[in-house]
Amino acid sequence: MDINAKNNIKSLRDIDKKIEEEKLEFDISKKLTLTEVIINCIRHLVLICISIITFFPFLWMLSSALKTKDEVFNFPPTLIPQIPQWNNFVQVFKEAPFEVYMGNSLFVASIEVIFQVISAAMIAYALTQFKFKGKKILFAIIMGTYMLPSAVTYVPCYMILADMNLIDTLTGLIISNLANVFGIFLIRQAFLQVDKSLVEAARMDGASHLKILLKIMVPLTKPTFITFGLISFVTYYNEYMYPSLITKSPENFLVSAGLRQFFIQGGAYGIKWPEIMAASTLTVLPLLILFLIAQKWFMQGVSDTGVKG
Repeated sequence: MDINAKNNIKSLRDIDKKIEEEKLEFDISKKLTLTEVIINCIRHLVLICISIITFFPFLWMLSSALKTKDEVFNFPPTLIPQIPQWNNFVQVFKEAPFEVYMGNSLFVASIEVIFQVISAAMIAYALTQFKFKGKKILFAIIMGTYMLPSAVTYVPCYMILADMNLIDTLTGLIISNLANVFGIFLIRQAFLQVDKSLVEAARMDGASHLKILLKIMVPLTKPTFITFGLISFVTYYNEYMYPSLITKSPENFLVSAGLRQFFIQGGAYGIKWPEIMAASTLTVLPLLILFLIAQKWFMQGVSDTGVKG
């Protein structure tokens, strides 16, 4: 009986000890959880503040587009207009052919992106899958051209287009940007991450280079293609300096040149601010829609850490 009693006392002590240990572990995990919650709250507050700072210029532009001229210059400034002036957007199209400007920019940027994606994919495939003498030298030359300032190419491009009678044409703008060195580099780096065994297996099955490119390389690196396409589209949609050098006729203006023309025409400089803000809002709107549509691809590109099978 004494032995049983001792065993029972010992087992009770063990149970009490386990309960205390579990309670201690629970308190520690609770403290860690509370710390994580506080850190997450701080992180989200910081991100919200950065988002507000980033989005505020567009919000102010939209607010100014809905104000009267007097409200724009009121002090202290107000964010919400007293009576939204939606007719400012209609007035923009009446005073300038913004539908032509935006159409030209969308057309030129889309065609340039298509050709740049195709050329970059083919060149990147050759640089990663083919073996030939001088491949490293060729890649070094390609990357060397990326170090040149874009302004250096304006005069040679202008002279070439003048010889081809393509000055003041959208065709001249398009053929000036059929290849993109940044795209070649970006897609080449993505192709280097693809498992070589997949390519070798496809070659053993008799797949051609075009089939390997379209069926293996492109699907596995799709987020990179979409990211490059969006970056390139935004760049050429907003381009101002080079198109202003090539195009002279208003019917060939891109949206940036058209916006400047609207800003200064008829002595409107500093006068028609609500209409100017409305025109700027219309200019940015297609890019915002594009980013909203392609947002999931950006997230996929960030979270994609391996090769899909």
